[in-house]
Amino acid sequence: MAELAEFETHRSRLWAVAYRITGSVADADDAVQEAWLRWQSLPDDVADEPRAYLTTIVSRICYDQLNSARSRRETYIGPWLPEPVLDGAGRVALGHGDDAPSPEDRVTLDESVGMALLTVLERLTPAERTAFVLHDVFAVPFPEIAEVVGRTPDAVRQLASRARRHVRAEAPRRSVDKGEHRRAVDAFLHAVTGGDFEGLLKVLDPHVVWRSDGGGKVRAARRPVFGQDKVARMAHAISRRFEPERMRLSPREVNGAPGLVFVDHVGRQVGVLAFTVGEGGRITEIDVVVNPDKLRHLDLDALSGDPDALSGDPEGLSGSPEELSGDPDGPAGASGDPDGV
Repeated sequence: MAELAEFETHRSRLWAVAYRITGSVADADDAVQEAWLRWQSLPDDVADEPRAYLTTIVSRICYDQLNSARSRRETYIGPWLPEPVLDGAGRVALGHGDDAPSPEDRVTLDESVGMALLTVLERLTPAERTAFVLHDVFAVPFPEIAEVVGRTPDAVRQLASRARRHVRAEAPRRSVDKGEHRRAVDAFLHAVTGGDFEGLLKVLDPHVVWRSDGGGKVRAARRPVFGQDKVARMAHAISRRFEPERMRLSPREVNGAPGLVFVDHVGRQVGVLAFTVGEGGRITEIDVVVNPDKLRHLDLDALSGDPDALSGDPEGLSGSPEELSGDPDGPAGASGDPDGV
């Protein structure tokens, strides 16, 4: 049997690979668990390079998951957003362990786990996404990726190249540091808290987009809302619909960047807002995940016990997850956007 302690030294990297390929916490957990079971049954001395061997195994599992999930995602109700990871999950889980690669000419681990980039990766084929993540993020050689996707190394090189062009064309440019990102999120929170419509206009980019993922389980806008004025009007309408003492909205780290988490401690619901901030410190994208199936990995009791989230925080917001997602019967309708539902 293969050395079990050896697997544990690579677990955080394997989870990081799996999450970036699938965009799903549950699928990443399943993939790592399956790789663990296969490793347990492996005879000694079969894997000369355990890290490469395990990376290939977990990547192949994730590649198969992507292929089987593709048809389900094509019929998904509303925008499909990745499952968010909060700071409470730990930075190691996001791939900041000692074995993480960091070549300057590659996509950084922080960028690769961002909600905006993960959303762009959804538009790639499973083979393109797998090749891009393994090569451009984790520096896996093309011959090893070829074993994962069942192609030749030259074909994999082409897959990664096409994926790279697509990402460069559609992914938002990383132009601000974390401090400026946080200031933009704080400005958004303060503007919504104070019902400051002009403040919202100042912090939102003219071409900002609001996407909400309720998955048909929670009412949410089924189409993205585009434009500074429409998004500001929707957020402003949300601020007038909050129910006191029911929910709080508080700053949290979301997928490696400042974001917001809201908890309805009466209805036992939670939602996560991730932000992309562009040049000039303006918000260019807001991704809101309220589908409960995508938030099952979050500890609601721990979030509910967060003193900043639920106990007299002067910056807190009261309301419901459905309101903050762009409920078609509420804020989206108030924005006058016919495409908001």
